[in-house]
Amino acid sequence: MEQLTLTTPALLFSAISLIMLAYTNRFLAYAAIIRNLRDKYLEKQEDALIFQMKNIKQRLNLTRWMQIFGISSLLFCVVTMFLIYIGFNKIAVWCFGFGLILLIVSLLILIKEIQISTYALNVHLSDIEEDLKKK
Repeated sequence: MEQLTLTTPALLFSAISLIMLAYTNRFLAYAAIIRNLRDKYLEKQEDALIFQMKNIKQRLNLTRWMQIFGISSLLFCVVTMFLIYIGFNKIAVWCFGFGLILLIVSLLILIKEIQISTYALNVHLSDIEEDLKKK
């Protein structure tokens, strides 16, 4: 196996930072949607709004886990760099591998969240299609 250097985990910094920015943007969008749904629900308690609130709550929880695993991955990359710096290369390799696994888990959760989001949008589209058929 090739020697692990400080450069290898450092390369993930920009990628993980961009992923975390995307996750944060999702979180902020969900916060705005939740506030909007709450106001709509207080005006008129509809079953469709309850479905939307349950859906967005599930997506918000997945986004939280995506962020936790992404941040943990970044943390393990930093720990890896420190271990390389102090000369603990064998531990650094395992630490880096664990950081990569955390990043993979974060991305897998993202795939699940995208599937749920797509389903929710398809529900909205089907509602519109049904209304158009009635007219």
